[in-house]
Amino acid sequence: MISSTRVGSLAATAAGTIAVLALAVPVVSSSAVDSADAPKPTVVLVHGAWADSSSWSSVARGLQSDGYTVDVSPNPLRGLTSDSAYLADYLSTISGPIVLVGHSYGGAVITNAARGNANVKALVYVDAFIPDSDQTVLGLVGAHPGSHLADVGAVFNLVPYPGAPAGDADLYVKPSVFRDALAGHTSPKAAAVLAATQRPITFSALTDKSGPPAWKTIPSWAVVGTADNAIPLAGQLDMAKNAGAHITKIDAPHLSMIAHPEAIEKVIQHAARAASSR
Repeated sequence: MISSTRVGSLAATAAGTIAVLALAVPVVSSSAVDSADAPKPTVVLVHGAWADSSSWSSVARGLQSDGYTVDVSPNPLRGLTSDSAYLADYLSTISGPIVLVGHSYGGAVITNAARGNANVKALVYVDAFIPDSDQTVLGLVGAHPGSHLADVGAVFNLVPYPGAPAGDADLYVKPSVFRDALAGHTSPKAAAVLAATQRPITFSALTDKSGPPAWKTIPSWAVVGTADNAIPLAGQLDMAKNAGAHITKIDAPHLSMIAHPEAIEKVIQHAARAASSR
């Protein structure tokens, strides 16, 4: 038999051990647990003019490897009002938090489409137009000198399309200027493929007036390519500052997500982490 004295001694030793273990176990705050348990937001990528969903392939692949759900929404490129409505309907089918990313003309689209959608927690603009109310993409292109796309007659092939209103046409960037204007930092062969597979945008889409901007109520980030020949650096910075965006400058051409996808991923991930804490 074990004596009562021995039992008391064992109990005291066990109590002391438990106390030491309790001190050794780190205290985890409820907010840290909540942050760790919070689901990652869905990242929705929106392409711009003279591109298609495949322009996001490298960025989408990297984000998926990091555990994000990625949707690449098709952008009709028919008109800012209708394109924004199309994206707004698409976003309405996604449950949970969303990080919405737009490149070039896609920036104007997300600015309008995210308005009123409480699930959109962050906007990320990549070499993008970030319009304010009543501004147009064409007006923003010419707001500062330096765009290699400003001379519509010189750089675009105009192609008719069925049902076009008078004076409207599809705009294709001429292959001879595509690399210089959009695809610097890529090889001539790669740029030639991008030029051949480009999707046109209607001229009228560039003259549609933007509505009240979503960035007034949703935090925004802007990746600004310092080697962008489509949207001049000064213009990009003016728009980003006007929107109160967190600005990241990178040495990149207009199609920065193709030339430097890792840099774009980092900014999107930063926005996603901020979105998870909102």
